[in-house]
Amino acid sequence: MTDHPTLARRLGTADAVVIGLGSMIGAGVFAAFAPAAQAAGTWLLVGLAVAALVAYANATSSAQLAAQYPTSGGTYVYGRERLGAWWGFAAGWAFVVGKTASCAAMALTFAAYAAPPGWERPVAATAVVALAAVNYHGVTRTAGLTRVVVTVVLVSLGLVVLAGVVGGDPDWTRVLPAGAPGGGGGAVGAEGDGLAAVPGYGVLQSAGLLFFAFAGYARIATMGEEVRDPARTIPRAIQLALGAAVLVYAVVAATLLAVLGPEGTASSAAPLADLAEAGPWGWAGVVVRVGAAAASLGALLALIAGVGRTSLAMARQDDLPGWLAAVHPRHRVPHRAEVALAGVVVVLVLTVDLREAIGFSSFGVLLYYLVANLSAWTQDEDHRRFPRALQVLGAVGCLALVVTLPPTAVLVGTAVLGTGLALRAARLHHRRPPSRHPRR
Repeated sequence: MTDHPTLARRLGTADAVVIGLGSMIGAGVFAAFAPAAQAAGTWLLVGLAVAALVAYANATSSAQLAAQYPTSGGTYVYGRERLGAWWGFAAGWAFVVGKTASCAAMALTFAAYAAPPGWERPVAATAVVALAAVNYHGVTRTAGLTRVVVTVVLVSLGLVVLAGVVGGDPDWTRVLPAGAPGGGGGAVGAEGDGLAAVPGYGVLQSAGLLFFAFAGYARIATMGEEVRDPARTIPRAIQLALGAAVLVYAVVAATLLAVLGPEGTASSAAPLADLAEAGPWGWAGVVVRVGAAAASLGALLALIAGVGRTSLAMARQDDLPGWLAAVHPRHRVPHRAEVALAGVVVVLVLTVDLREAIGFSSFGVLLYYLVANLSAWTQDEDHRRFPRALQVLGAVGCLALVVTLPPTAVLVGTAVLGTGLALRAARLHHRRPPSRHPRR
């Protein structure tokens, strides 16, 4: 990779933490709790804890690998270096395809909150172009704008939680799982859904849905080539960002259960809006709308940066077209990869409804982290920062959460992954030099 122009190392620990938070505390916090509560009922916080535990195990693997390989690409690079080119390609392909769908979903989520009726798709496309332009002009601008977005989102979440606690008549016994001392309620999905009636399955299903909201810390690792002192900064930033996100999600989830109850949370199309309106402050609903729009923009901004850098790394190894490996001579960003990504996402938001793309994206994310855990397992003691037991936990957790995803998401994800692998095999076969030995 030394033959290619490198990116500039301009990010410190605080910048990296902010980018990670901007990726995690995104639109998912405004939408993920309803389906998760439908799956787990009063066990929602247990599902959140499972998702956080799997995310932490994956985060330690990513941090450990990023410290040894401080370059752009994340698990695509780690898989190539530790397991082989095919493993790296599988991780990189899953990340790029899944997160491209996530970019479109975030843009559409922003437009759903911010655009007047009938203008959602044009507004979503405009947001993609605008944020791609921010990324194009340098990673420090990305970090600066993400800091503003994270601040707006955290303030709005704080006000909404306060509104619910002050005027929502919270019943904190509903926070405890059914059957626990003092707990109340039951499994929301028990009626008409035999699988949801099984507590273990419901908890895993809710964890799989909530894991999607935690996956943003990978953005820190994919930007390893732009972080100062990466061996120290990346592990610290990943753990700090993940810990802050877990705290925010736990507070929001507990308040939702206490004010709306598991049934109310599960049946709501916008649970945080309902939480805000449960209190005496009528203007809190507007705060939710602003916060959701800002969160979607923050997630989209970080996604564009992360996908662009993984595409850069893949192009450097000829796993994507070589022209995507270009680095802007002034701004030191993968400008062609980001422009190409923006073009694809604009087409998607103008033509496709991606509300069901969460499951497909989760499939790709979990596969990506499975490769990360397997790669970290192979590291020697000189580069090991965490025990191997965490890599086992992360790998098993990824596989366990995959089986809870909707069957359609698993089938589509498997088909897309297989298509990418087949195209790579065909390309390698085409490039293979002819045999020098004539046939006899």
